[in-house]
Amino acid sequence: MGPDFTDDAPDLSAPEWREKFAAAPVRRGRPLARARKVSTTIRLDPDIVEAFRAAGEGWQSRINAALREYLEKRARS
Repeated sequence: MGPDFTDDAPDLSAPEWREKFAAAPVRRGRPLARARKVSTTIRLDPDIVEAFRAAGEGWQSRINAALREYLEKRARS
């Protein structure tokens, strides 16, 4: 036999835990943002999309940030 293993985790099926879970509010998904994003379709050059995707997750948010930066620079000039 292997080493003795004791589990310190509480039994979550016990009545007191079930009561706590039943009383807890259910929150699914992200919290609602004050200003929701708008779903749209936009056509971009393949190399632009590839470059943003290559940087990993959040590439759509980075495109959004780049567009916002462009608008802010344009407003200043």
